Amino acid sequence: MKKLSVIALVLMLGLSTFLGGCSSSSSSSSSANDDSLKYVMDKGELIVGLDDAFPPMGFRDDDNNIVGFDIDLAKEVAKRMDIKVKFQPVNWQAKEQELSSKNIDCIWNGFGITPEREKVLTISEPYMANPQIFVVLADSGIKTQDDLKGKVVAAQNGSTAYATIDKDTELKDSFKEFVGVEDNVKALMDLGVGGSDAVAMDTVVARYYMAKDPGKYSIIKDTTILDEKMGVGFRKGDNTLCKKVEDTLKEMKKDGTLAKISKEWFGEDLTIIGEDK
Repeated sequence: MKKLSVIALVLMLGLSTFLGGCSSSSSSSSSANDDSLKYVMDKGELIVGLDDAFPPMGFRDDDNNIVGFDIDLAKEVAKRMDIKVKFQPVNWQAKEQELSSKNIDCIWNGFGITPEREKVLTISEPYMANPQIFVVLADSGIKTQDDLKGKVVAAQNGSTAYATIDKDTELKDSFKEFVGVEDNVKALMDLGVGGSDAVAMDTVVARYYMAKDPGKYSIIKDTTILDEKMGVGFRKGDNTLCKKVEDTLKEMKKDGTLAKISKEWFGEDLTIIGEDK
């Protein structure tokens, strides 16, 4: 990676400390009173909170059905738990509030693991790597991060890419303007019509759109905003539910189900849960 902001480097160093999975997310005393798995099993339904405009992880198809890579994972996990799954779209900026109020049971939609989120949530082991990068139009002439000086850069509100850049004063101030947008789909649409010069976003999303429209976009090479990994977020202390979902994902990794689903969406197995760290 050619240039990393100081704040991103700090986050990356902190990340290695926090990727311990469900069991390290709260104390044993709080776990003793943890009925989160029983709560979900008794009602027979796992309510998954998501941003339904985040392809390929979770989004609406032409028939308005919610589909995506994470959708397929959650469906298979719920099937193996012998419960139903409900997908509940939420305002991504209010996702933690939706969780704490029990409107949803987990956040599962390209959810990046950060030390800040680990402080307020219980999060599973990472199941996929997803570096945050800059996307530009292929014919823009922008080749490096230095080329973004004096340019308009956008990112989805509430995303880790937005949070990382927003905290990096030196990087943010080098832009002409740093703007937050509703979702990545809108961000790329704005980029296409000249509303911005670059979008800070997830690699998986960028690769999905680049495959759909070859030659339109490019990724600024050798530059990573944040080496992010994805996990499933739960209420702080909901260790039993987290561990059940985590263990089920590990079973799916072991028997090849994760690889099969990943290949359907990305052409290769990008999942990492259960692998040696």
